[in-house]
Amino acid sequence: PSPSSSTPGAEQREKQYRAHRGFADRRGGVISARTYFYADEAKCDQHMETFLRCIDASGGSSEDGFSAIKLTALGRPQFLLQFSEVLVKWRRFFHQMAAEQGQAGRAAVEMKLEVEKLQEALANLGIVTKAESQHWFTGENLGVSGTVDLLDWNSLIDSRTKISKLLLIPNMQTGQLEPLLSRFTEEEDLQMKRMLQRMDILAKRATEKGVRLMVDAEQSYFQPAISRLTLEMQRRFNRDRAIVFNTYQCYLKEAYDNVTVDVELSRREGWRFGAKLVRGAYMEQERARAAQIGYEDPINPTYEKTNEMYHRCLDYILEEIKHNRKANVMVASHNEDTVKFTLRRMMELGIHPSEKKVCFGQLLGMCDQITFPLGQAGFPVYKYVPYGPVSEVLPYLSRRAQENRGFMQRANRERDLLWREVKRRLLAGSLFSPNH
Repeated sequence: PSPSSSTPGAEQREKQYRAHRGFADRRGGVISARTYFYADEAKCDQHMETFLRCIDASGGSSEDGFSAIKLTALGRPQFLLQFSEVLVKWRRFFHQMAAEQGQAGRAAVEMKLEVEKLQEALANLGIVTKAESQHWFTGENLGVSGTVDLLDWNSLIDSRTKISKLLLIPNMQTGQLEPLLSRFTEEEDLQMKRMLQRMDILAKRATEKGVRLMVDAEQSYFQPAISRLTLEMQRRFNRDRAIVFNTYQCYLKEAYDNVTVDVELSRREGWRFGAKLVRGAYMEQERARAAQIGYEDPINPTYEKTNEMYHRCLDYILEEIKHNRKANVMVASHNEDTVKFTLRRMMELGIHPSEKKVCFGQLLGMCDQITFPLGQAGFPVYKYVPYGPVSEVLPYLSRRAQENRGFMQRANRERDLLWREVKRRLLAGSLFSPNH
């Protein structure tokens, strides 16, 4: 469906955030992720009930369980598209202003705009007068230092403010002012509320059951909204311990910026940061869509770059754990080098496995040669269990097998290790007891 607009013709939509018929079936080119389709609100409620049962099962089977949820199962994806577009336009505008103030090369979290210059720029562009923008920067912390960084800037577009409803910002392609977003219709407002309500119900149940909730990452054109809604949940539920975990896809070019900005926000606001790091599941589809619709490929150019990004993001979070012990990370990886990298850095930084600040995750039935030694060495390690009707789960599992065909080549090694262990136990007379 095409997005509604209260100002026909005035708004040039960002290509990346436009519903596109050719990519309506989000399974195309997706190897390793579960995909939900929006039928109606009743179906979203059914999905929520399934997630609740999963949380209950997880709480009943282990002390520190995890449950994974997907936001596209809990609301209409069209809303996530529109909200993502707003967030991205707003952030780009900040970067554009930063470039004009000579800060183009800096990391996102280090860019600081001078309030005076920022107000002048907003006035010169005809967006708002200096008098109108004056009250934007008078909050407790906002602009007190005479500067505004990306976190301050993002707080201006908070769901509690009406600025996004009024604001015109320049379209960098056309140079013309456009509404940041045509007004959400009442139905869209309701959809956002329903999605937040469902998330709220799940997070409350997870808190009661002592289960942590991992919000899965999805396609890059939904992700800004998914991350933003997850942050709202972290603010509310991660006060005493990390209940809600956001997922960062390290094949995205902007992964490091996303991680560092969110960690900084958690520091400022005093809640516990929780992250699951993955490489990413939608590469072929993302690349095909970017090429066909005509926007920049959001994914790192090579596997090596993605590896580098994964280790960079992971290292940043491990350093944060070392310094204030409030952050938590799940290393969701089948990559032995990544696991070894994590273990080495934990030793160097003095992070002990018993603190349970760092945990590991692999798929059930895959990479047991990584999972079991980690568990035996006392590290918190989890098996990711896909569940559902066989007809729905089998295609998912076959895609994971296809994605992991590299492991099939290494299967000989795993088989040899297992066979060696069987022989060792037979000789020791302890076939069914691993402890001798």
